[in-house]
Amino acid sequence: MSFNLKPVDTVESITPEDFKKNYLKKKRPLVIKGLTKDWPAREKWTTEYLKEIGGELEVPLYDNSKADPSKPINAATAHMKFGEYLDLIKREPTELRIFFFNLFKKVPSLINDIKIPKDLMGGFIESMPAMFFGGSNSVTFLHYDIDLPHIFHTHFGGRKHIILFDYKWKKRLYCLPNATYALEDYKVDNPDFEKFPSLNGIEGYEVFLEHGDTLFMPTGMWHWMKYVDGSFSLSLRAWDQSISRKAASVWSLFRHGAVDSLIKMAFKEKYAHWREKKAVKRAENAYAKGKL
Repeated sequence: MSFNLKPVDTVESITPEDFKKNYLKKKRPLVIKGLTKDWPAREKWTTEYLKEIGGELEVPLYDNSKADPSKPINAATAHMKFGEYLDLIKREPTELRIFFFNLFKKVPSLINDIKIPKDLMGGFIESMPAMFFGGSNSVTFLHYDIDLPHIFHTHFGGRKHIILFDYKWKKRLYCLPNATYALEDYKVDNPDFEKFPSLNGIEGYEVFLEHGDTLFMPTGMWHWMKYVDGSFSLSLRAWDQSISRKAASVWSLFRHGAVDSLIKMAFKEKYAHWREKKAVKRAENAYAKGKL
C-alpha cells in the first residue's frame, strides 16, 4: 500500500510556447532551475541580508501541531523578532515557520531583486509576493490555496521536500468539508494506509527543491511541504485567465473563507468533529466505489 508518486518534470529553461502547451494548459507542475539565474535575489538574499533590512520586525510563528478547532485557521503559535527567528533556523532544527509574509510591504525595494516571469504567462498579482520561512523539520500541512491561483514557488538557502496531488483527488485525500485542507491526522510523507485506506494508490508528484529552483504549481494543486534545512521561499501568484476559473476562485473564497469562518465561530469543536467524521466517510466511500 502506498502513494504512486512520480518526479516533477525539471528543465533548466523553457520557451513560453512549451510552457503554455505542456504545463499551463495541462495543469502539470514543473521545476525551472534557471528561472532565477538573472535575479539579484539569487545571490543577494541571505539570512544576514534579510536581518539587515527587516530584523526588528515582529513576526507570527506557526508550528506542526494540529489546528485548534476553537481558533481561526492559521492562528499563530508565538511571535518573535524576525532577526532572532532567522538566527534560530540557521542554528538548529525547529518546527517554527513563518507563513505568507509580505516583506515587500515593509521593504518595497525588494521587488527590484526579482523578475516576474510575465513571458511565461500573464495574470500575476504583483501586489502579493509572499515569503515563507521554516526551520529544519517544519511542515506545511496538505492543502490547496483558497483563491485557486497558479503559483511560481522559488526556494532559497537550502532544500525543501514537496509532495503534490492534482485537485481531482480531493475526496480521497480526506479533504475537510468547507475547507481547502486535508485531515491533519496522517503524515503525508509516511501515512498509515491501514488507518487511512483511501490514500492507497493516489497518484501524485514528489520533488526536492534546492537553492534557486522554481516550482510551478497549477491552479488547485494540493501541496505538502517540509523544510529539510532552515531556509525560505518566495511565491508569485497569478490568476488563471479563464472566466470559469475566476468564478471558481470567487466562490472558493466565499465558501471556504467567509462561510466556513462563520460556522466555525458558531459551533467550534462540534463543527470540527463533524467535518472530520464527514471527511473520513467521504474518502472511504470514494475509495470503495473506485472513484476520485
